[in-house]
Amino acid sequence: MKRGIAFLLVTLFVIIAIFFIWHVKDNNYEKQNYQGEKAGNLEEVMSDEEQTITTDYNCEENKIKFDYPPVNLDKTLVFLPMGLMTDSHVTPIDHHYFQNFDNTKPDIEVYSPGEGIITEIQHMPNAKEGEDYRLVIEHSCNVSSIYIHIYFLSEKIKNHIGEKDYISVQIPVEAGEIIGYYEKNVDYNLVDEGVVLDGFIVPEHYSGEPWKIHVPTNTYDYFNEPVKSKLIEKSLRTAEPMSGKIDYDIDGRLSGNWFLEGTDGYSGGGNREKYWINHLAIAYDAYDPDRIVFSIAGYDERDSRQFAVKGNAPDPSVVSIEDGVIKYELVEYYYITIEGNSWDMKSLVKGIKTETRDEVLGVVLVQLTENRKLKFEILKGKTASQVNGFTNNFKIYER
Repeated sequence: MKRGIAFLLVTLFVIIAIFFIWHVKDNNYEKQNYQGEKAGNLEEVMSDEEQTITTDYNCEENKIKFDYPPVNLDKTLVFLPMGLMTDSHVTPIDHHYFQNFDNTKPDIEVYSPGEGIITEIQHMPNAKEGEDYRLVIEHSCNVSSIYIHIYFLSEKIKNHIGEKDYISVQIPVEAGEIIGYYEKNVDYNLVDEGVVLDGFIVPEHYSGEPWKIHVPTNTYDYFNEPVKSKLIEKSLRTAEPMSGKIDYDIDGRLSGNWFLEGTDGYSGGGNREKYWINHLAIAYDAYDPDRIVFSIAGYDERDSRQFAVKGNAPDPSVVSIEDGVIKYELVEYYYITIEGNSWDMKSLVKGIKTETRDEVLGVVLVQLTENRKLKFEILKGKTASQVNGFTNNFKIYER
């Protein structure tokens, strides 16, 4: 009897062990091949050599540190912060820009800052110059680099996409490897899925761009010296956080991103060509964070515009339901250097500030009717003294 019980116990143990090994193996396989699942049948677009590559990262690693910059900094003039609001970029921009508008040909090297695997290549639509690519490099389980507007890709990488619009791949790259070139401007986005920004109070609104809520607050922390100091040297923003800020939502307050009611958050309600047309941002300037900015989509024939407000008050971060209806007078603003001269928007200067023009171009009425619901109306060509209250043309925004 005892031998029979012992035999049953051993058999049960073996079955459990086999199940456990199979389960772990299966999970590892899923982790290593999730890019393939997103892209469909990778075997159709990958070589035999690429199909043997796995992304077997140490998911419990310390924060990754890069020894190379994303571009050739010696040929790059300026490094722009995150958080800019300009034209159709209505909400604060989630990436940096490397720029040199004095450059006249696409000869500025774009590097992979660290070892990794290229997982996506996209030929940008409606490219006016060059070949214009978007590219994603996975450096670890959590950390990725996203580039937009690479003018030319290196031959090694370009051979994979050819004339296709988009391709999902697994191309290994070394730290410091040249992946392409830019002429005047290239976008760079660092993503860390170990980070979740708390200034987007409804993360689900950004499902169309899921990396947005995982943009780290300090890009410089991901680079070793001397690269870190060289990036700071090229930076146009001197205020903290020096990388910039994109998440200004405060629950129950006016500050932050708003979306026209019923338009599915950031995605814009299915309008792919103009997803931003239903956006509204009430935030702060990327260079001069003391300056209140109203960034309004669909303002006029220019599609969207950004304004300062006369008197730079009241502060949106403190406006609540209890404040009722508030009038803001819209004025244009411009940038000046620390010496008080007008900034040309392309040269490397420090301590950039804003100044406003005197002419009032219109009034916006705002009222928080609920913690996450905003009544909003624009009255163009009016001053505050000419506006008594909302008309029937108001809109409701939510978040």
